[in-house]
Amino acid sequence: MKPVLLVLNPMSPQHLASLGERFTVHYAPDAAARADAVATHGSTARAVLTMGSIGLTATEIDAMPRLELVCALGAGYENIAHEHARARGIAVANGAGTNDSCVADHAMALLLAAVRAVPQLDIATRAGQWRDTLPLSPNFSGRRMGIVGLGTIGRRIARRGEGFDLEIGYHNRTARTDTTYRYFDSVSALAQWADYLVIATPGGAGTRHLVDAGVLAALGPNGFLVNIARGSVVDTAALAQALHAGTVRGAGLDVYESEPAPPMVLLDCPNLVLTPHMGGWSPEAIQASVDQFLENARRHFAGEPLLTPV
Repeated sequence: MKPVLLVLNPMSPQHLASLGERFTVHYAPDAAARADAVATHGSTARAVLTMGSIGLTATEIDAMPRLELVCALGAGYENIAHEHARARGIAVANGAGTNDSCVADHAMALLLAAVRAVPQLDIATRAGQWRDTLPLSPNFSGRRMGIVGLGTIGRRIARRGEGFDLEIGYHNRTARTDTTYRYFDSVSALAQWADYLVIATPGGAGTRHLVDAGVLAALGPNGFLVNIARGSVVDTAALAQALHAGTVRGAGLDVYESEPAPPMVLLDCPNLVLTPHMGGWSPEAIQASVDQFLENARRHFAGEPLLTPV
């Protein structure tokens, strides 16, 4: 008999069919379906597939007495009660490494679009405006990029920045010993040094509003902010105020505190590029994430070590 799997994140019919070859799948991609699935199938569920932004609560875990494995489809797992799960002997894994390149590509796309004002130029061109009537955007290359969170994704962003002759600095809780990039012991110090500040740190309570009004002031009126991490890391109200006041020159956000609802306070901000949390989504990245979940599940039920344990 195939193990029972609850899938709490949106998935394509193709990928659900792939999961169905190995599991009895109960698909619950919204709040109502999720509550029903936990109530109806929680007693038999042996695995849960979710995402960091969607999570899995301790109460839900306790409603699943046979639960053995919880996996996040992407790298984030901030809303999964993973410590509670481990205390119950439940294995927890994530999709680390499956969409790193995709996210890094998207970060650079947002940064280029913001610095070179690509969305605004597109609108102006469609309206018949020619370059002589438009403000000039600065060169992108040859500047300083500060990365908050020099993990796997942060390092990929840094390598892409090097291709544009950017000088790289970073902030982590502690300095890395495996890089020559310049280390800053605070986000404010990094922002004051940088022309571009890219947020690639995990979400959660420990990084909430890490980028606040003080950090934005340090970044300054010629600085650009990009966030491809979690919306909670940036103080949305402070960013809106900075963009309107011109104390930050521009921003590119793939994530925001109100998601999936649009960030209303930001919609009329000048020189802002928004995308709907698509940074890690591509056909290749999603397939790699599903494949990695299947491999983690295979290993778990075979009694082998997980590929990417949390």
